Amino acid sequence: MADSKLNEIGVRLGVNRAVMALSIARLGDAIGNSILIVVIPLYVAQLPSPVFPFPETVRVGILISIYGIISGILQPVMGGVSDRLGKRKLMIVIGLVVMALGTAAFVFAHHFIDLLAYRLIQGIGVAVTVPASMAVLAAATQKETRGSAMGVFSTMRMVGFATGPLIGGLLYDRYRFDVTFLVGTAFIILGLILVLLWVDEVKPAIVPKQKRGFRLFDRDLINISVLGAGFATFMMASDFSMISTLENQFNARLSQGAFGFGIAFSALMVSRLLFQVPLGRLSDRIGRRPLIIGGLLLMAPATLLLGWVATTLELTGMRMVQGLASAAIAAPAFALAADVSKEGGEGRQMSIVTMGFSLGIAIGPLFTGGLAVFSFTLPFIVAAVLTLLVSLIVYRYTPETVGRTVDSPSSKSLKRRPVEGD
Repeated sequence: MADSKLNEIGVRLGVNRAVMALSIARLGDAIGNSILIVVIPLYVAQLPSPVFPFPETVRVGILISIYGIISGILQPVMGGVSDRLGKRKLMIVIGLVVMALGTAAFVFAHHFIDLLAYRLIQGIGVAVTVPASMAVLAAATQKETRGSAMGVFSTMRMVGFATGPLIGGLLYDRYRFDVTFLVGTAFIILGLILVLLWVDEVKPAIVPKQKRGFRLFDRDLINISVLGAGFATFMMASDFSMISTLENQFNARLSQGAFGFGIAFSALMVSRLLFQVPLGRLSDRIGRRPLIIGGLLLMAPATLLLGWVATTLELTGMRMVQGLASAAIAAPAFALAADVSKEGGEGRQMSIVTMGFSLGIAIGPLFTGGLAVFSFTLPFIVAAVLTLLVSLIVYRYTPETVGRTVDSPSSKSLKRRPVEGD
Protein backbone atom coordinates (compact mmCIF):
# COMPACT_ATOMS: atom_id res chain seq x y z
CA MET A 1 0.00 0.00 0.00
CA ALA A 2 2.82 2.38 0.97
CA ASP A 3 4.80 1.50 -2.18
CA SER A 4 1.72 2.14 -4.31
CA LYS A 5 1.26 5.55 -2.70
CA LEU A 6 4.91 6.47 -3.29
CA ASN A 7 4.67 5.39 -6.93
CA GLU A 8 1.53 7.51 -7.35
CA ILE A 9 3.33 10.56 -5.92
CA GLY A 10 6.33 9.87 -8.15
CA VAL A 11 4.17 9.74 -11.27
CA ARG A 12 2.40 12.96 -10.33
CA LEU A 13 5.72 14.76 -9.79
CA GLY A 14 7.30 13.26 -12.91
CA VAL A 15 9.94 11.54 -10.79
CA ASN A 16 11.21 8.18 -12.01
CA ARG A 17 14.25 6.17 -10.94
CA ALA A 18 16.64 8.11 -13.16
CA VAL A 19 15.45 11.52 -11.98
CA MET A 20 15.59 10.66 -8.28
CA ALA A 21 18.95 8.91 -8.51
CA LEU A 22 20.58 11.82 -10.30
CA SER A 23 18.92 14.34 -7.95
CA ILE A 24 20.27 12.62 -4.83
CA ALA A 25 23.70 12.33 -6.41
CA ARG A 26 23.72 16.07 -7.10
CA LEU A 27 23.01 16.67 -3.42
CA GLY A 28 26.45 15.36 -2.42
CA ASP A 29 28.56 17.34 -4.85
CA ALA A 30 26.49 20.52 -4.27
CA ILE A 31 27.34 20.39 -0.56
CA GLY A 32 31.01 19.83 -1.39
CA ASN A 33 31.19 22.85 -3.69
CA SER A 34 29.10 25.28 -1.66
CA ILE A 35 31.19 24.69 1.46
CA LEU A 36 33.88 26.77 -0.25
CA ILE A 37 31.63 29.82 -0.80
CA VAL A 38 32.08 31.04 2.77
CA VAL A 39 35.72 30.00 3.06
CA ILE A 40 37.29 31.38 -0.14
CA PRO A 41 37.01 35.12 0.73
CA LEU A 42 38.49 34.42 4.17
CA TYR A 43 41.32 32.39 2.66
CA VAL A 44 42.16 35.07 0.12
CA ALA A 45 42.48 37.67 2.89
CA GLN A 46 45.23 35.60 4.56
CA LEU A 47 47.28 34.83 1.45
CA PRO A 48 50.12 37.02 0.16
CA SER A 49 49.11 39.58 -2.44
CA PRO A 50 49.64 38.48 -6.06
CA VAL A 51 52.23 40.06 -8.35
CA PHE A 52 49.59 42.56 -9.48
CA PRO A 53 48.15 44.03 -6.25
CA PHE A 54 44.44 44.08 -7.09
CA PRO A 55 42.03 45.19 -4.33
CA GLU A 56 40.83 42.32 -2.17
CA THR A 57 37.26 42.49 -3.49
CA VAL A 58 38.58 42.17 -7.06
CA ARG A 59 40.78 39.18 -6.12
CA VAL A 60 37.85 37.42 -4.45
CA GLY A 61 35.66 38.20 -7.46
CA ILE A 62 38.25 36.78 -9.86
CA LEU A 63 38.69 33.64 -7.80
CA ILE A 64 34.98 32.95 -7.47
CA SER A 65 34.24 33.92 -11.06
CA ILE A 66 36.94 31.93 -12.87
CA TYR A 67 35.16 28.74 -11.80
CA GLY A 68 31.96 29.79 -13.56
CA ILE A 69 33.70 31.34 -16.55
CA ILE A 70 35.68 28.25 -17.48
CA SER A 71 32.65 26.07 -16.75
CA GLY A 72 30.35 28.23 -18.86
CA ILE A 73 32.74 28.37 -21.81
CA LEU A 74 33.36 24.62 -21.83
CA GLN A 75 29.81 23.38 -21.21
CA PRO A 76 28.62 23.65 -24.84
CA VAL A 77 31.75 21.76 -25.89
CA MET A 78 31.23 19.05 -23.29
CA GLY A 79 27.54 18.90 -24.16
CA GLY A 80 28.53 18.18 -27.75
CA VAL A 81 31.00 15.53 -26.62
CA SER A 82 28.33 13.81 -24.53
CA ASP A 83 25.94 13.88 -27.53
CA ARG A 84 28.63 12.42 -29.76
CA LEU A 85 29.74 9.67 -27.38
CA GLY A 86 26.28 8.93 -25.98
CA LYS A 87 27.97 8.15 -22.65
CA ARG A 88 26.21 10.47 -20.25
CA LYS A 89 26.99 8.53 -17.07
CA LEU A 90 30.68 8.24 -17.94
CA MET A 91 30.88 12.00 -18.45
CA ILE A 92 29.22 12.62 -15.07
CA VAL A 93 31.65 10.30 -13.31
CA ILE A 94 34.72 11.86 -14.96
CA GLY A 95 33.53 15.34 -14.07
CA LEU A 96 32.96 14.46 -10.42
CA VAL A 97 36.43 12.93 -10.15
CA VAL A 98 37.99 16.12 -11.54
CA MET A 99 35.91 18.26 -9.15
CA ALA A 100 37.02 16.18 -6.15
CA LEU A 101 40.69 16.47 -7.11
CA GLY A 102 40.41 20.23 -7.58
CA THR A 103 38.75 20.68 -4.18
CA ALA A 104 41.23 18.48 -2.29
CA ALA A 105 44.12 20.42 -3.83
CA PHE A 106 43.09 23.55 -1.88
CA VAL A 107 44.90 22.04 1.11
CA PHE A 108 48.20 22.63 -0.72
CA ALA A 109 47.52 26.23 -1.81
CA HIS A 110 49.95 28.84 -0.50
CA HIS A 111 49.53 31.63 -3.06
CA PHE A 112 46.69 33.30 -4.93
CA ILE A 113 47.83 31.71 -8.21
CA ASP A 114 47.48 28.25 -6.60
CA LEU A 115 43.84 28.92 -5.74
CA LEU A 116 43.27 30.21 -9.25
CA ALA A 117 44.63 26.99 -10.77
CA TYR A 118 42.52 24.78 -8.51
CA ARG A 119 39.39 26.77 -9.27
CA LEU A 120 40.10 26.21 -12.98
CA ILE A 121 40.22 22.46 -12.33
CA GLN A 122 36.91 22.61 -10.45
CA GLY A 123 35.35 24.55 -13.33
CA ILE A 124 36.46 21.93 -15.84
CA GLY A 125 34.91 19.21 -13.69
CA VAL A 126 31.57 21.02 -13.55
CA ALA A 127 31.66 21.63 -17.32
CA VAL A 128 32.00 17.88 -17.92
CA THR A 129 29.30 16.92 -15.41
CA VAL A 130 26.41 19.37 -15.86
CA PRO A 131 25.47 19.02 -19.58
CA ALA A 132 25.46 15.24 -19.30
CA SER A 133 23.29 15.42 -16.17
CA MET A 134 20.78 17.72 -17.86
CA ALA A 135 20.72 15.52 -20.97
CA VAL A 136 19.75 12.54 -18.81
CA LEU A 137 16.95 14.58 -17.24
CA ALA A 138 15.68 15.83 -20.61
CA ALA A 139 15.64 12.30 -22.01
CA ALA A 140 14.04 10.71 -18.95
CA THR A 141 11.13 13.10 -18.43
CA GLN A 142 7.85 13.93 -20.16
CA LYS A 143 6.59 17.40 -21.05
CA GLU A 144 3.41 17.11 -18.97
CA THR A 145 5.37 16.70 -15.70
CA ARG A 146 8.80 18.02 -16.70
CA GLY A 147 8.50 21.20 -14.63
CA SER A 148 7.83 19.09 -11.55
CA ALA A 149 10.77 16.81 -12.29
CA MET A 150 13.12 19.74 -12.83
CA GLY A 151 11.78 21.19 -9.59
CA VAL A 152 12.69 18.03 -7.69
CA PHE A 153 16.18 18.02 -9.24
CA SER A 154 16.70 21.70 -8.41
CA THR A 155 15.36 21.19 -4.89
CA MET A 156 17.85 18.43 -4.11
CA ARG A 157 20.65 20.55 -5.52
CA MET A 158 19.48 23.48 -3.38
CA VAL A 159 19.50 21.27 -0.27
CA GLY A 160 23.20 20.86 -0.94
CA PHE A 161 23.80 24.54 -1.61
CA ALA A 162 21.80 25.50 1.50
CA THR A 163 23.65 23.09 3.76
CA GLY A 164 27.15 23.71 2.41
CA PRO A 165 27.68 27.32 3.57
CA LEU A 166 26.42 26.45 7.05
CA ILE A 167 28.79 23.50 7.26
CA GLY A 168 31.60 25.61 5.82
CA GLY A 169 31.05 28.41 8.35
CA LEU A 170 30.97 26.00 11.30
CA LEU A 171 34.04 24.06 10.12
CA TYR A 172 36.02 27.25 9.55
CA ASP A 173 35.13 28.75 12.94
CA ARG A 174 36.17 25.54 14.69
CA TYR A 175 38.82 23.82 12.55
CA ARG A 176 39.96 26.51 10.07
CA PHE A 177 40.77 25.77 6.43
CA ASP A 178 42.21 22.29 5.76
CA VAL A 179 39.43 20.32 7.43
CA THR A 180 36.86 22.42 5.55
CA PHE A 181 38.45 21.60 2.18
CA LEU A 182 38.68 17.87 2.98
CA VAL A 183 35.05 17.67 4.11
CA GLY A 184 34.02 19.39 0.88
CA THR A 185 35.97 16.77 -1.07
CA ALA A 186 34.29 13.97 0.88
CA PHE A 187 30.81 15.18 -0.08
CA ILE A 188 31.78 15.27 -3.78
CA ILE A 189 33.06 11.71 -3.49
CA LEU A 190 29.74 10.74 -1.92
CA GLY A 191 27.97 12.17 -4.97
CA LEU A 192 30.32 10.16 -7.20
CA ILE A 193 29.49 6.94 -5.38
CA LEU A 194 25.75 7.59 -5.71
CA VAL A 195 26.12 8.18 -9.46
CA LEU A 196 28.03 4.91 -9.87
CA LEU A 197 25.42 2.96 -7.92
CA TRP A 198 22.12 4.55 -8.92
CA VAL A 199 22.32 6.49 -12.20
CA ASP A 200 21.68 4.43 -15.33
CA GLU A 201 22.91 5.25 -18.80
CA VAL A 202 20.47 6.79 -21.29
CA LYS A 203 20.08 4.57 -24.31
CA PRO A 204 21.23 6.25 -27.53
CA ALA A 205 18.42 7.82 -29.52
CA ILE A 206 17.52 6.13 -32.81
CA VAL A 207 17.32 8.88 -35.41
CA PRO A 208 17.23 8.78 -39.20
CA LYS A 209 20.53 9.17 -41.00
CA GLN A 210 21.22 12.73 -42.00
CA LYS A 211 23.03 14.02 -45.05
CA ARG A 212 25.55 15.91 -42.96
CA GLY A 213 27.59 14.42 -40.15
CA PHE A 214 27.64 15.25 -36.48
CA ARG A 215 28.54 18.87 -35.66
CA LEU A 216 29.85 19.90 -32.25
CA PHE A 217 28.31 23.36 -32.66
CA ASP A 218 25.03 22.99 -34.51
CA ARG A 219 23.11 26.22 -35.18
CA ASP A 220 19.97 24.18 -35.88
CA LEU A 221 19.86 23.28 -32.17
CA ILE A 222 19.82 26.92 -31.06
CA ASN A 223 16.36 28.48 -30.96
CA ILE A 224 14.66 31.44 -29.31
CA SER A 225 13.24 29.30 -26.49
CA VAL A 226 16.64 27.96 -25.45
CA LEU A 227 18.23 31.40 -25.69
CA GLY A 228 15.45 33.00 -23.62
CA ALA A 229 15.85 30.37 -20.91
CA GLY A 230 19.61 30.92 -20.99
CA PHE A 231 19.26 34.69 -20.52
CA ALA A 232 16.87 34.20 -17.60
CA THR A 233 19.09 31.73 -15.76
CA PHE A 234 22.14 33.94 -16.40
CA MET A 235 20.53 36.95 -14.74
CA MET A 236 19.10 34.87 -11.91
CA ALA A 237 22.48 33.33 -11.07
CA SER A 238 24.28 36.65 -11.42
CA ASP A 239 21.91 38.32 -8.95
CA PHE A 240 22.03 35.73 -6.21
CA SER A 241 25.81 35.14 -6.42
CA MET A 242 26.76 38.81 -6.02
CA ILE A 243 27.10 38.87 -2.24
CA SER A 244 29.80 36.15 -2.19
CA THR A 245 32.41 38.72 -3.26
CA LEU A 246 31.41 41.13 -0.49
CA GLU A 247 31.42 38.72 2.47
CA ASN A 248 34.06 40.67 4.39
CA GLN A 249 32.29 43.98 3.70
CA PHE A 250 28.89 42.62 4.79
CA ASN A 251 30.44 41.15 7.95
CA ALA A 252 31.99 44.52 8.84
CA ARG A 253 28.85 46.57 8.05
CA LEU A 254 26.52 44.21 9.92
CA SER A 255 28.94 43.21 12.74
CA GLN A 256 28.54 39.50 11.99
CA GLY A 257 30.87 36.50 11.66
CA ALA A 258 31.36 33.79 9.05
CA PHE A 259 28.50 31.74 10.50
CA GLY A 260 26.13 34.72 10.31
CA PHE A 261 27.02 35.27 6.68
CA GLY A 262 26.57 31.54 6.04
CA ILE A 263 23.04 31.69 7.47
CA ALA A 264 22.13 34.66 5.26
CA PHE A 265 23.72 33.08 2.19
CA SER A 266 21.87 29.81 2.74
CA ALA A 267 18.53 31.54 3.27
CA LEU A 268 18.13 31.79 -0.52
CA MET A 269 18.50 28.05 -0.88
CA VAL A 270 16.07 27.37 1.97
CA SER A 271 13.49 29.55 0.26
CA ARG A 272 14.01 27.68 -2.99
CA LEU A 273 13.50 24.41 -1.16
CA LEU A 274 10.07 25.55 -0.06
CA PHE A 275 8.88 26.85 -3.42
CA GLN A 276 10.84 25.03 -6.16
CA VAL A 277 8.68 21.93 -6.59
CA PRO A 278 5.29 23.73 -6.25
CA LEU A 279 6.34 26.38 -8.78
CA GLY A 280 7.73 23.71 -11.10
CA ARG A 281 4.38 21.92 -10.99
CA LEU A 282 2.58 25.20 -11.55
CA SER A 283 4.61 25.77 -14.73
CA ASP A 284 3.27 22.45 -16.04
CA ARG A 285 -0.24 23.88 -15.71
CA ILE A 286 -0.08 27.59 -16.57
CA GLY A 287 3.09 27.73 -18.66
CA ARG A 288 6.79 28.48 -18.29
CA ARG A 289 6.81 32.17 -19.33
CA PRO A 290 4.55 33.66 -16.59
CA LEU A 291 6.71 32.20 -13.85
CA ILE A 292 10.03 33.13 -15.46
CA ILE A 293 8.92 36.73 -16.05
CA GLY A 294 7.35 37.01 -12.59
CA GLY A 295 10.52 35.65 -10.99
CA LEU A 296 12.69 38.22 -12.78
CA LEU A 297 10.34 41.06 -11.77
CA LEU A 298 10.58 39.94 -8.13
CA MET A 299 14.35 39.40 -8.29
CA ALA A 300 15.04 43.01 -9.35
CA PRO A 301 13.87 44.84 -6.19
CA ALA A 302 15.16 42.08 -3.90
CA THR A 303 18.63 42.47 -5.39
CA LEU A 304 18.48 46.27 -5.23
CA LEU A 305 17.63 46.29 -1.51
CA LEU A 306 20.66 44.14 -0.63
CA GLY A 307 22.74 47.30 -0.91
CA TRP A 308 20.83 48.91 1.98
CA VAL A 309 20.37 46.11 4.53
CA ALA A 310 21.42 47.12 8.06
CA THR A 311 21.15 43.86 10.01
CA THR A 312 21.78 40.15 9.50
CA LEU A 313 18.02 39.60 9.73
CA GLU A 314 17.36 42.03 6.87
CA LEU A 315 20.08 40.40 4.77
CA THR A 316 18.55 36.99 5.45
CA GLY A 317 15.08 38.26 4.53
CA MET A 318 16.20 39.68 1.18
CA ARG A 319 18.01 36.43 0.39
CA MET A 320 14.79 34.52 1.03
CA VAL A 321 12.94 36.78 -1.41
CA GLN A 322 15.71 36.14 -3.96
CA GLY A 323 15.19 32.44 -3.33
CA LEU A 324 11.48 32.67 -4.11
CA ALA A 325 12.27 34.58 -7.30
CA SER A 326 14.91 32.08 -8.41
CA ALA A 327 12.52 29.19 -7.70
CA ALA A 328 10.08 30.77 -10.15
CA ILE A 329 12.81 31.01 -12.79
CA ALA A 330 15.00 27.91 -12.52
CA ALA A 331 12.78 24.84 -13.00
CA PRO A 332 10.50 26.48 -15.62
CA ALA A 333 13.55 27.70 -17.58
CA PHE A 334 15.19 24.26 -17.63
CA ALA A 335 11.85 22.64 -18.47
CA LEU A 336 11.26 25.11 -21.32
CA ALA A 337 14.61 24.20 -22.87
CA ALA A 338 13.95 20.49 -22.42
CA ASP A 339 10.51 20.89 -24.05
CA VAL A 340 12.16 21.82 -27.34
CA SER A 341 15.18 19.51 -27.12
CA LYS A 342 15.92 17.21 -30.06
CA GLU A 343 16.88 13.58 -29.73
CA GLY A 344 20.62 13.27 -29.89
CA GLY A 345 21.10 17.01 -29.25
CA GLU A 346 20.00 17.28 -25.61
CA GLY A 347 23.52 17.82 -24.33
CA ARG A 348 24.22 20.74 -26.65
CA GLN A 349 20.81 22.38 -26.20
CA MET A 350 20.61 22.03 -22.42
CA SER A 351 24.22 23.22 -22.14
CA ILE A 352 23.14 26.66 -23.38
CA VAL A 353 20.91 27.07 -20.33
CA THR A 354 23.46 25.60 -17.91
CA MET A 355 26.11 27.82 -19.50
CA GLY A 356 23.92 30.83 -18.71
CA PHE A 357 23.72 29.69 -15.09
CA SER A 358 27.48 29.14 -14.81
CA LEU A 359 28.36 32.45 -16.46
CA GLY A 360 25.91 34.21 -14.14
CA ILE A 361 27.60 32.63 -11.13
CA ALA A 362 30.92 33.86 -12.55
CA ILE A 363 30.10 37.34 -13.80
CA GLY A 364 27.93 38.36 -10.83
CA PRO A 365 30.77 38.27 -8.29
CA LEU A 366 33.28 39.61 -10.82
CA PHE A 367 31.43 42.79 -11.74
CA THR A 368 30.36 43.20 -8.10
CA GLY A 369 33.99 43.22 -7.00
CA GLY A 370 34.87 45.82 -9.64
CA LEU A 371 31.92 48.15 -9.04
CA ALA A 372 32.20 47.89 -5.23
CA VAL A 373 35.54 49.70 -5.46
CA PHE A 374 33.54 52.85 -6.31
CA SER A 375 30.47 52.29 -4.13
CA PHE A 376 29.06 49.44 -2.05
CA THR A 377 25.54 49.97 -3.41
CA LEU A 378 26.46 50.50 -7.09
CA PRO A 379 26.59 46.77 -8.05
CA PHE A 380 23.09 46.18 -6.71
CA ILE A 381 21.63 49.14 -8.60
CA VAL A 382 23.17 47.98 -11.89
CA ALA A 383 22.05 44.37 -11.36
CA ALA A 384 18.44 45.40 -10.64
CA VAL A 385 18.24 47.45 -13.85
CA LEU A 386 19.70 44.62 -15.94
CA THR A 387 17.25 42.12 -14.41
CA LEU A 388 14.30 44.28 -15.47
CA LEU A 389 15.78 44.47 -18.97
CA VAL A 390 16.06 40.67 -19.20
CA SER A 391 12.44 40.28 -18.05
CA LEU A 392 11.41 42.53 -20.95
CA ILE A 393 13.46 40.45 -23.40
CA VAL A 394 11.82 37.22 -22.21
CA TYR A 395 8.37 38.82 -22.41
CA ARG A 396 8.92 40.09 -25.95
CA TYR A 397 10.78 37.23 -27.59
CA THR A 398 10.45 33.93 -25.71
CA PRO A 399 7.48 31.75 -26.84
CA GLU A 400 5.47 29.47 -24.55
CA THR A 401 5.81 25.68 -24.85
CA VAL A 402 3.02 24.52 -22.53
CA GLY A 403 -0.40 24.11 -24.13
CA ARG A 404 0.90 23.72 -27.66
CA THR A 405 2.79 21.12 -29.69
CA VAL A 406 6.45 21.92 -30.14
CA ASP A 407 7.32 22.16 -33.79
CA SER A 408 8.83 19.10 -35.40
CA PRO A 409 11.44 17.73 -35.16
CA SER A 410 11.67 18.99 -31.59
CA SER A 411 8.33 17.37 -30.85
CA LYS A 412 10.12 14.07 -30.60
CA SER A 413 11.32 15.21 -27.20
CA LEU A 414 7.79 15.11 -25.81
CA LYS A 415 8.08 11.36 -25.44
CA ARG A 416 10.47 10.13 -22.81
CA ARG A 417 13.47 8.28 -24.16
CA PRO A 418 14.22 4.89 -22.58
CA VAL A 419 16.72 4.69 -19.74
CA GLU A 420 18.53 1.51 -18.76
CA GLY A 421 16.85 0.11 -15.68
CA ASP A 422 13.34 1.27 -16.63
